[in-house]
Amino acid sequence: MSLPTAVTLKEMGPRDGLQNEARAISRADKVRLVDDLSRAGLSHIEVGSFVSPRWVPQMAGSQAVFADIERRSGTVYAALTPNLKGFELALQAGADEVAIFAAASETFSQRNINCSISESMQRFEPVMSAAASAGIRVRGYVSCVLGCPYEGEIPASQVASVARELHAMGCYETVLSDTIGTGTPGATRNLFAVVARDIPREHLAGHFHDTYGQALANIYASLLEGINVFDSAVAGLGGCPYASGATGNVASEDVLYMLQGLGIHTGIDLELLIQAGNRISAVLHRPTGSRVARARQADH
Repeated sequence: MSLPTAVTLKEMGPRDGLQNEARAISRADKVRLVDDLSRAGLSHIEVGSFVSPRWVPQMAGSQAVFADIERRSGTVYAALTPNLKGFELALQAGADEVAIFAAASETFSQRNINCSISESMQRFEPVMSAAASAGIRVRGYVSCVLGCPYEGEIPASQVASVARELHAMGCYETVLSDTIGTGTPGATRNLFAVVARDIPREHLAGHFHDTYGQALANIYASLLEGINVFDSAVAGLGGCPYASGATGNVASEDVLYMLQGLGIHTGIDLELLIQAGNRISAVLHRPTGSRVARARQADH
């Protein structure tokens, strides 16, 4: 299969990237990050999540962040909503789109959201119904698709079963997420080939963490399988609180650099993206997780 001519990068930094930070991050810094990403040309930004602040305190101010960002025409500002209450708050905040999440691993589902996979799907039904009534699109994540911290390897058929259910519920896009970053290119290609038997490739996306340094290779493998939508996080922000040792999302800057080298169009300005990553890294008092950004710093 030939490489796509264009790819959409969906930015996870403000939500998936910041949600695990122990250091308090001001609303102004969160808003600045979203605005920086908009200016860089990101067409889809996950701004925050509407979950209990008891479980994810860093996302407690998501409604205020939505209120303060400078919205740009053509950019989708999305939110993660695990239940109907979260969806209603996201709607009030003016989210353009919402996302729900399920796991391909029963144990991970229990540890992460305290219910079985089947029960999690039942929780999503009222969200899907309310979203349909409001004309809001819903994106569905499937976590632990290439490995689970508790169960180890997850069969592709098991991932496909969960993905099928999300697609059947009405999710316009199903995101296969390597939550702990243990996947390899061969396993990635096989996974997409199996899932694509039931869900058209244009309705699938990839989400890769870089724990084992395989994320870019896995994205390239996904491109070869006809996938042209990927999640990433500026400066490689993120991690997984339920997966010991799991590092951040693949850095948006590094993915963009690779895609540009392949002649694939994204509409994103690499220099502005690097600036956004460097700025939030300074706020967090640590070096950027982007190899491209660090290399640029060394060159100067």
